[in-house]
Amino acid sequence: MTLNTDKLLAFAKRIASHAGTIMVEAREKKGFSADYKADHELVTSTDLAIDHYLCQELIAAYPDHRILSEESSPNLSLDAVPTWVIDPIDGTVNFAHHHRHVAVSIGLYVDGQRLLGVVYAPFLDECYWAIKGQGAYLNGERLWVVDGVSLRNALVATGFPYQKNALEKLIKRVSNVLHQCQDVRRNGSAALDLCWVAAGRLQAYYESVKPWDMAAGALIAVEAGAVLGRYDEVESAWPLEINGDSLLVCAPSLYDAMQQVLAVD
Repeated sequence: MTLNTDKLLAFAKRIASHAGTIMVEAREKKGFSADYKADHELVTSTDLAIDHYLCQELIAAYPDHRILSEESSPNLSLDAVPTWVIDPIDGTVNFAHHHRHVAVSIGLYVDGQRLLGVVYAPFLDECYWAIKGQGAYLNGERLWVVDGVSLRNALVATGFPYQKNALEKLIKRVSNVLHQCQDVRRNGSAALDLCWVAAGRLQAYYESVKPWDMAAGALIAVEAGAVLGRYDEVESAWPLEINGDSLLVCAPSLYDAMQQVLAVD
């Protein structure tokens, strides 16, 4: 399938920017309410408003495409039809608590492969994007992972699940990272953590996440030179390209060492 990637990128950046404006205005005016989904997962009225806006724009511009969204269509699988994978607010808890590490994430998959990714962080004024085979960028500046850093000096990010009934392995992994790496960061947005690996602000990121959390950021990190793999078995049934189970993304020279750090019984 032949697609105009420049046009698609411009479109994705435009709607991501407006989604960011919705976020900023909602916070400034305190114009959002909060509720909880299953497993005590926070969702705000702004998540739903941005999801509605993004889906509306996508359907109007590309009626033949499909949408996989955290809030409105979370059970769609990939196939030959171009599929947009979106997270209206990645970092909802941060958003609700007035933290700045918050982003809208928009990824496009074609024939089951990552084609395009945009991650926009309105409170940081940072827009990350990538097209497959064309590199990764932050506000127009080319990104490269920082490689050659020793494991001992590596700054590593991760996240913690809403479900608190299976923390034993998680705690062991965090302990291993703390003992063998420089430090751990828990920033609260998987999309931005992946972009920060791309930007060299982190040397590694690991976590089990949902497809909409990593769909755009994974491409941005890989296009900046990161290695994407797994530190444990993939358990969910999502297609591998959007499967966030046991996701490990890091500088190439650290990949084998990080797998060993994260290997626990």
